[in-house]
Amino acid sequence: MSSSSSPVEDTLGGTAGRPGSRLRSPTFRRTRSLTGIPLLWALPGVALVVAFIYVAFGAGAWYAFTSWDGVSASAPWVGLDNFKEIVNDPSARDALWHTLELTAAFVILVNVIGLSFALALNRTVKSRNWLRAALFAPVIVSPIAVSYVWQYIFAFTGPLNSLFGTLGLSSWQHDWLGDPDWAIWTILVLLVWQYAGLTMSFYLAGLQGIPEELDEAAAVDGASTAFRLRRVTLPLLAPATTVSVALTTIFGLRVFDQVVGLTEGGPGGATETLATQVYKQGFVQGRFGYSAAFALILTALVAIVSLTQIAVLRRREARL
Repeated sequence: MSSSSSPVEDTLGGTAGRPGSRLRSPTFRRTRSLTGIPLLWALPGVALVVAFIYVAFGAGAWYAFTSWDGVSASAPWVGLDNFKEIVNDPSARDALWHTLELTAAFVILVNVIGLSFALALNRTVKSRNWLRAALFAPVIVSPIAVSYVWQYIFAFTGPLNSLFGTLGLSSWQHDWLGDPDWAIWTILVLLVWQYAGLTMSFYLAGLQGIPEELDEAAAVDGASTAFRLRRVTLPLLAPATTVSVALTTIFGLRVFDQVVGLTEGGPGGATETLATQVYKQGFVQGRFGYSAAFALILTALVAIVSLTQIAVLRRREARL
C-alpha cells in the first residue's frame, strides 16, 4: 500500500532518503536556470571596453607609424621615422627627462607627506575628521582650475612674493614661473599639494586595518616610537604603499593639466613633458602621426614602469 508523500518530500521533489535524489527547491531551480546569464549581461560592457579602449588604442598605435596630418583622408606609412625623429630631437629628450624627473620627486614627496598626515590623523587628534576632509578636498577640485589659482600665487606680483616682501625677505622674491630652473618645481609643489590628501587616504585605510594590540605590545616591551614605526607599522602598510606608489607614479608620468595651466610648457620648453608634447604636436602643429608616436612611447613607459614597480613591491610584501 503506497503512502502519500509528505510536505517535505513535495518541497524537495522526491523522497528525502532516496539515493540520487536532487533538491528541487525554487532557489535551486532559479540558480540552475541562470547559469549562463551572467556572461550575457557582461557582454555589452565588454564590447564597449573593447571598442573604446582596445580598438582605439590599436588605431592610435597604427597612426604612430604614419605621417597623418589629422585632415587628409590618407595616412602615408613612414614606418619608424617618427620614432627616429623623437630619438634625435633634443626637445623630445628634454620632455622625457622632465617627465621622469618630475615623477620621481613627486612620488617620493607625496607619499612621505601623505604618510605623515595619515600617522598624525589616525587616532589621537580630536578634530581629525575635519582635518582629513580639508586635506582631501584638493583632490576633487579640477586640476586646471587649481593650476590657474597657483599661477596667480607664483606670479612675480602675486601673493607669494608679496608675503616675502612683507616679512622683509625681499631677497627671496623670484620670478618663479619665468625662471627655467625653478618653473618645473612650481609644478611639483602644485602636484604634491593636490594629491597629498589622496595618498593620506590610502595610508589611513592601511593604518586602520592594523590591530592596535600590536603597537601596544611593542610599546609595553619598551620599543621606541621610531622602532615601532619602522618594524611594526611600515611592514604592515606594505599593501597600501604598493597602491599609493603605483598610482602616484602613473599620475606623475601622465601629468598634463597642471603643466598647461601653470606654465604651458615654458619658459623655453623647460617644463615640457611627454603628455604636453602629445597635445602640442597633434593639436597645435597638426602632426598627428608624430603625436601618436609620442603617445605610444608614453603608454609604453607608464606600463613598463608601473608594472615593474608593482611586481617589485608585491615581492617585498611577500617577504615581510
